[in-house]
Amino acid sequence: MINALDTELESVVIRFAGDSGDGMQLTGTQFTNATALFGNDLATFPDFPAEIRAPLGTLAGVSGFQIHFGSTQINTPGDSSDVLVAMNVAALKVNIKNLKKGGVIIINSDGFDSRNLRLANVPEDKNPMNDGSLSEYDVKIVDVTKITRAALADSGLGIKEIDRCKNMFVLGLVYWMYHRPMDNTLNFIKSKFKKNESVMNANIKVLQAGWNYGDTTEMFANRYIVAPATMETGVYRSIMGNQAAALGLIAASVKSKLPLFYGTYPITPASDILHELSKYKNFNAKTFQAEDEIAAICSSIGAAFGGSLAITGSSGPGIALKGEAIGLATMLELPLVIVNVQRAGPSTGLPTKTEQADLNQAMFGRNGECPLIILAAQSPSDCFNMAFEACRIALQHMIPVFLLTDGYIANGAEPWKFPNADELPEIKVAFASERAEGDEKFMPYLRDEKLTRPWALPGTKGLEHRIGGIEKQNITGNISYDPANHELMVKLRQEKVDLVANYIPLQTIDNGPDSGDILVLGWGGTYGALRTATSLLLEDGYKVSHAHLRYLNPFPKNLGEILSKFKTVVVPELNNGQLVRMIRDKYFIDAIPFNKIQGMPFMSSEVVNKIKEILHNEGSVLASKS
Repeated sequence: MINALDTELESVVIRFAGDSGDGMQLTGTQFTNATALFGNDLATFPDFPAEIRAPLGTLAGVSGFQIHFGSTQINTPGDSSDVLVAMNVAALKVNIKNLKKGGVIIINSDGFDSRNLRLANVPEDKNPMNDGSLSEYDVKIVDVTKITRAALADSGLGIKEIDRCKNMFVLGLVYWMYHRPMDNTLNFIKSKFKKNESVMNANIKVLQAGWNYGDTTEMFANRYIVAPATMETGVYRSIMGNQAAALGLIAASVKSKLPLFYGTYPITPASDILHELSKYKNFNAKTFQAEDEIAAICSSIGAAFGGSLAITGSSGPGIALKGEAIGLATMLELPLVIVNVQRAGPSTGLPTKTEQADLNQAMFGRNGECPLIILAAQSPSDCFNMAFEACRIALQHMIPVFLLTDGYIANGAEPWKFPNADELPEIKVAFASERAEGDEKFMPYLRDEKLTRPWALPGTKGLEHRIGGIEKQNITGNISYDPANHELMVKLRQEKVDLVANYIPLQTIDNGPDSGDILVLGWGGTYGALRTATSLLLEDGYKVSHAHLRYLNPFPKNLGEILSKFKTVVVPELNNGQLVRMIRDKYFIDAIPFNKIQGMPFMSSEVVNKIKEILHNEGSVLASKS
């Protein structure tokens, strides 16, 4: 029940943090789902260790989940948190730096004993619960473990099973603090543990105990109201990027009337696309987990040859293994979508951390002259749009298409308005017709106005033709070692990519005026931080604009014209400067790189500070004020 003393807030950032076995990802996901159902706009940032089971209580084993929700538009998971739930010392130590001064800390006191202090490399006389180091924060000390055990004393469960329920206590408490409905989580618990009634009842009981604790203890006298956001009318759900990408691929399959084939090999953070697609056999979606990355992409190439909507997916290390086969698909000029959910590298790198460092790999990471199309999604929900678009381009231009997402948006979530199926465009696909006796001989590389060759299904009468990785003779498709023909085919394949610019949208300014002092040019998952930063700078009177690229090869036809209207172009990227080099090379402008390579997304404050620094260095601060 809401009362007059409750505090109304426009937005809140909460970070759940604990050991990787404390269920923080599940807690955050359930809070996200409840918040989405409540009607808030939101953005999330799951942040977990790479180890399957990192050492208990250590800094390396901390798992976090951050959610930013509000009654206004939310573009990022938030630079700093208002509330930190710390299940142990290590969780507090890792995350305290990103908590606002005066913010709330909910401490599980059981996680601050001598053992946990030792594992987190904190001396016993420096226990943050009583050494005064948290005096700038509103600290709530709760013995979550003790209360959970007391609530389930007569449950018949063992201590280990009981302790696994303590995340539900925290969830119930935070639900109470922010007037979140519990119905969705109750339904989730009942569904997940329907075959284990004792565990189901235990989790429900502890969830309710957390709510009751907030309701009855004076420690939590304050409650908060975050009103639903004003959003376009429609049916919404909370969606993560990998889920959205899978649904986009299925939508493209339906709209093209082609069966979907997804050949892959498991890899973090791309595996959830396979998991999601495997649920949709009723849409004629076939998923194949191959023995390795090379077999995965080769199976997809075979599916494309056979007339399916063919997709393969991986992350950077797997894409490296697929390189030769991507070249084969380019030589064959078959429609193939290659999804790269980027992570920090090189090699194994930081498997669960995000990065944008595979743009060069997508652009140049094959032997020979091997151009293809490159698209990038900018948010979790945009993964649906760009997956659909990648399929459309691949099918209608008979060409391999890279779709770049990244770990940040793949695992992050936001509200997504269900599209109306009737509003999605049909993807028209035409196969080569069979040849009757007396017809002209089939020419597999005879091209149309898009330089697209015909798609000939195997077994179709009269369409016999050669396939393979050796250079093809123009028009006939026969093997050719002729030097002039090789150069011609290389030029044709490049021109075919370039012509796609005629069939994609023109670039627009996302935020700010059409000309000014600085254009912030981004791509991929940096969208939210760049949009927020630009909005803050505009509010302060700076002539700053933001444009975000979703088409990276070829660029939109009017991009050069847009760039020419700004005195300075700044390119923030989660890499060491890859798009900025492409921009300099293509448009001969001295674009300024702004790079972050820490396995973490940009904070909007970092971008704001960088833009102000550039303006100061150029001596144009006064001129930049409106």
